[in-house]
Amino acid sequence: MKTKGIDQAKGFVESHWTPATGTGRSRVSPWLVLLVLLLLAGGAWLAWRAWFAPKPPPAAPATIPVSTALARQGDVPLRISVNGNVTSLSTVEVRPQVSSTVRTVHIREGQDVRPGDLLFSLDTRMDEANLARARAQLLRDKADYDDAMRALARSQELLGRNFISQSAVDTAKARVDSLAATVRADQAAIEASQVAVSYGQIRATIAGRTGVINVFPGSLVQPGSTTPMVTVAQIRPIAVTFTLPERQLAALREALNAGPVPVMAQPNDGNPEPVRGRITFVDNTVDPQYGTIRVKAQFDNNEQRLWPGTYARVEAVVQTLTGVVSVPPQAVVTGPEGRFVYAVGADGKVKAMPVQLRAATADAAVVEGVPAATRVVVEGVQNLRPGVLVREVPAAGGNAGASAGKAAGPAGH
Repeated sequence: MKTKGIDQAKGFVESHWTPATGTGRSRVSPWLVLLVLLLLAGGAWLAWRAWFAPKPPPAAPATIPVSTALARQGDVPLRISVNGNVTSLSTVEVRPQVSSTVRTVHIREGQDVRPGDLLFSLDTRMDEANLARARAQLLRDKADYDDAMRALARSQELLGRNFISQSAVDTAKARVDSLAATVRADQAAIEASQVAVSYGQIRATIAGRTGVINVFPGSLVQPGSTTPMVTVAQIRPIAVTFTLPERQLAALREALNAGPVPVMAQPNDGNPEPVRGRITFVDNTVDPQYGTIRVKAQFDNNEQRLWPGTYARVEAVVQTLTGVVSVPPQAVVTGPEGRFVYAVGADGKVKAMPVQLRAATADAAVVEGVPAATRVVVEGVQNLRPGVLVREVPAAGGNAGASAGKAAGPAGH
């Protein structure tokens, strides 16, 4: 082909170029001839490269980096994890039972008190005077009663000798009965006065911690006051109240019937160690508006890490699924046709396996439809399609083995 092109170029040159002989024909430039030869040579090289040059080998198919984990078979504890509100088991707002003035304040704000500790002393001088009068009245009436008893005895003796009539004896006996009732009334008056005097000493009824003291010596206090003298809140033990979805009620009741349900609370105090307690109360009614039920857990709180009014993260195992297959929750993909996982085959290609989600936790998804020991894609699922070739890379939060190990661990809803 190259020789043919050169011959054509020579014919072109011979037909268009002749020496100057005076015949009047123009002379062709040698540069034009060179340009034509270069164009022909370039076209011949391109044609040879297109049809006869060896083809480069095809490029290998691209692989997508993913992180994988093994589907594990075993027991999976279903752990609830919710925010709870720390509340006192009992809170007492201290108010007076009589109108009086404060004589002495025996406590400080924020002080720990025990049952029976004296908190306030009120002015009880009037009540003490009434008590003294009631006691004096009892002494007088008791003296009259003793005299009436002696008179009745003499009357009964005279009646036996027929010196007086039976009516006189009956009158003496009636006087004794009347004075006996008066003595009993005086004793009741003394007890009432003692109660009134006791109202002047206000004592703690529970063990707890005092709040703000709203009265001072000389302050007038009344039973109907809206502001308490002080509030005593129980700190040890203490409770954490939280709510659970009604769908978890059956599992929680089953766990409570089997025995105490331990719980862990994580206060917001910077200490990573949780506080341990147990569930003590499940409400008898589900809130129809929100579909939740109120639950209360009790903690000893010896270190006073839980404080009334604060929030704490509560975790508890309400059910344990035995012999189930679980995968990391991020391995479950939701598509137009339902949930599935990407399984990696022996050839390094992925395929979509439909699954049914039985339970979901923070660290494990209990599924049906995936055999145990199946390697599933955990990270990188957004770039996959069935049949794509993948290659293993370490997970962002650790290696793939760690992700697989967490799949069978406890988790929460």
